[in-house]
Amino acid sequence: MAMAWDFETEPDFQRKLDWANDFVRSEIEPLDLVLGDPYNKGDEQAMRIVRPLQQQVKDAKLWACHLEPELGGEGYGQVKLALLNEILGRSRWAPSVFGCQAPDSGNAEILARYGTPEQKERYLASLLAGEISSCYSMTEPHAGSDPGLFTTQAVRDGDEWVIRGEKWFSSNARYASFYIVMAVTDAERGTRGGMSMFIVPADAPGLRIIRNVGLGTESDDTGSHAYVSYDQVRVPADHLLGKEGAAFEIAQARLGGGRIHHAMRTIAQVRRALDMMLERAVSRQVRAGSLASQQLTQQAIADSWLQVEQFRLLVLRTAWLIDKHQDYQFVRKDIAAVKAAMPVVYYDVVRRAMHLHGSLGISNEMPFSSMLVSAEAVALADGPTEVHQMTLAKQLLRNVKPADGLWPSEHLPTRRLAAQQHLAQRLEHEAADI
Repeated sequence: MAMAWDFETEPDFQRKLDWANDFVRSEIEPLDLVLGDPYNKGDEQAMRIVRPLQQQVKDAKLWACHLEPELGGEGYGQVKLALLNEILGRSRWAPSVFGCQAPDSGNAEILARYGTPEQKERYLASLLAGEISSCYSMTEPHAGSDPGLFTTQAVRDGDEWVIRGEKWFSSNARYASFYIVMAVTDAERGTRGGMSMFIVPADAPGLRIIRNVGLGTESDDTGSHAYVSYDQVRVPADHLLGKEGAAFEIAQARLGGGRIHHAMRTIAQVRRALDMMLERAVSRQVRAGSLASQQLTQQAIADSWLQVEQFRLLVLRTAWLIDKHQDYQFVRKDIAAVKAAMPVVYYDVVRRAMHLHGSLGISNEMPFSSMLVSAEAVALADGPTEVHQMTLAKQLLRNVKPADGLWPSEHLPTRRLAAQQHLAQRLEHEAADI
C-alpha cells in the first residue's frame, strides 16, 4: 500500500477548531486581564464567570479532550490535541475553561491509569469536574528533577505511610486539595523500583508550605510554585498510587505527555509574539519610513517565521509518532528534541518582538518580559534543556557504528578508489569498445 502524506485537517474537526479559536478570543482572553489565578477554586466571582463558559465547552464536546470518553473526555490523539492546544496556549485561563490545565491534566491521567476505584471516587471525579485543583510535588531543592538524588522518604508504619522531607517548586500547592508526592521507599533499589507515589491530602497534619515562590519578578503573593515541608506526614496505606516502587514508571508516563503538551501551547505564544512583531512593523514609522521597510526588521520577521514553522512541524510530527506507536519511550528521542528546541524558539522570537517595540517592549505595558521568563521556565520544566540534549544525542549515537579502518566512511580518496575498483570491469569494456 502506498504511503500518503496529508497536511490538511478533516473538515468536521476544523469546524471545532474554528469554534474554539473564536471562543478563546472573544470569551476567554479577556479573563486573563481581569481575573486572578485559574487554580484558585475559592474565587467565587471567577467561578461564577467561568462555570457557564466551561459548560459551553462541554456542549461543544471539547472538554478534557486528552481523557478517554469513560472519564468524560473525547479521547483525542496527540495530533488533534496539538491542533487544539495551539489555540488554548494563547490564554492562561483557556486550559482551565477547556478542562486540560497542567498539572491537573497529568495528575488526572495517572489517577485514571494507576488509581484504585476508591482513589478515583475520592480525588479523580472532583478533579475532572474542575471543582478542585491538585499539585504534583516531585522536585527537591538540592536535587532538582533528578530522582536519583531525592531524599524525601516514605516509611511504612502499620496501616499508614509516614512521609518526611522537603519538595521544591510544587506547582499550585497553595490552591491544591491534594498533592501527588514522589518519595523514596527503598533506597537500596535505586530510582527504578525504590521510589513510590502517594496521594497526600492538602490538610494532612505535618504538610506545610514554607513559602510560595514566584517566577521572575512575580511577588510571593502571586507566586504559585511552593517550597513544601513534609514533617512526619501520615497517610493511609491505601493512598499509595500504583504499586510500591513504581514511581519512576508513573512519572515517565505522566511527563512524556506533559512535555509535548507544553510544546503545543508554546506554539501559541510564539505565534502571538510574531503577530505583535508584524503589527509593530507596519505601524511604527521612523525617519526612513516604516519599520517594515527596514532590512533588519525583515530579517527578524523572516527568521522568526522560519523558526516557528519548523518547530511546529517538529511538534506535529512527534505527536503523530506518539499516536502511531502509543509508546512514549519509543518516541523518547523525538520528545527530547521538541523539549530542547522549545525554549530556543520561544526566547528568540519573543526577544526580536520585544526589541522591535523599543522601550515599550521592555515595559510592563506589554507582555514580552513575562514571556521571556516563561521561555526560561519551559527550559527547566520537566527536566532542563541540557538533559534532553544529552538524551537526544545518546539516542542518535546508540546504533551508529565506528568507521572501518583509518579514514571516515565519507573520505573522498578512499571512496574514489572503491568506486574505481567497483567500476573497473565496466570501464575496461568501455575502453575496448572505443
